Formats: sequence, structure tokens, C-alpha cells
Amino acid sequence: MSFGGQIRPAAASDAAEVARIYVVSWNEGFGHLMGNREPSSADAERWAGEITSTRARWWVAETDHRLAGFAGICPSRDPIAARLGELDTIAVDPRDWRTGVGRALMTVALTALRSTGYTEAIVWTPASYQRGYGFYQATGWLPDGGRRDGGRQVSFRHPLTTAASR
Repeated sequence: MSFGGQIRPAAASDAAEVARIYVVSWNEGFGHLMGNREPSSADAERWAGEITSTRARWWVAETDHRLAGFAGICPSRDPIAARLGELDTIAVDPRDWRTGVGRALMTVALTALRSTGYTEAIVWTPASYQRGYGFYQATGWLPDGGRRDGGRQVSFRHPLTTAASR
């Protein structure tokens, strides 16, 4: 499906809705694997800090005058590697799953990672999260065998250069 909304840079004023989407998408998508999250009054403040930090870049997807999802990129945190970028988070409101919002956000994130000069990207996702695995693989990510958090999370990698540009 093709996303008919718009993607724009996130602003601190988006933090409360970003926090809500994060919690509902976590709980619906993989709460059964990682435990459900409860919304907290501190969530919006934490997300405002994330959105305005210089460590990461964030975007939101808008549709029908509301936020439908968000994504952010940053330098890789685990492992730390100069040419490795990270898809920090991508989350879509469950009511907007399978509408093209996730793919649109992924396209923006991968384009930004490439333009930042990274040659490869990493994303961490809960182990056994089949919906996530399917989405990542459909958007060009491949499992790389990485594990952390006692095996509760696995990593996928995405090449950001073509053979011709190396």
C-alpha cells in the first residue's frame, strides 16, 4: 500500500504522541515477548529529549491530521563502529499497520543514513518477533546473528552502498 500522508522532521511538540505510539505499538507488536509497557507521565519528557538531542535524527508520519508513526537514526551504539549507522526506533500506531506508513518511514531513515555517510546500518529487535522480521526483511534488512540482552534481542543489517559505489 502507498502511504498518502507526509513525513516531516519530528519536533519536541510531537513528544506526547510519539510516546503514546511507542507504548501502543510495543504492547501490540511484541509485548507478549518483552513484557507490556505502561504509559508514564515521564514518557513525553523523555521523548522530547530524544527528539531534540543532537545524537539522533527523528521523523514523524502524519496522516489525516494526526501522527501515525515515527522513526529515528543515530550512530551505532552496539557495536560502536564509525561507518555503521543505526535505525534507533521505528514505530507505527497499530491502527496504521499495513498502510505504507512503516515503509515510508523506513525509506526516509535509510536515505538519511546513506546521506550521512554510513556504509551499513544495524537495527535491534526482539527475538522471535516474526512480524518485525518480515517487515525488516521486506525492506532489505538481513539477520546477522547478533544477540544481546541475554538473547532477547537480535540484530539485522542493511547495506547502504551498492557494489558500484564502493
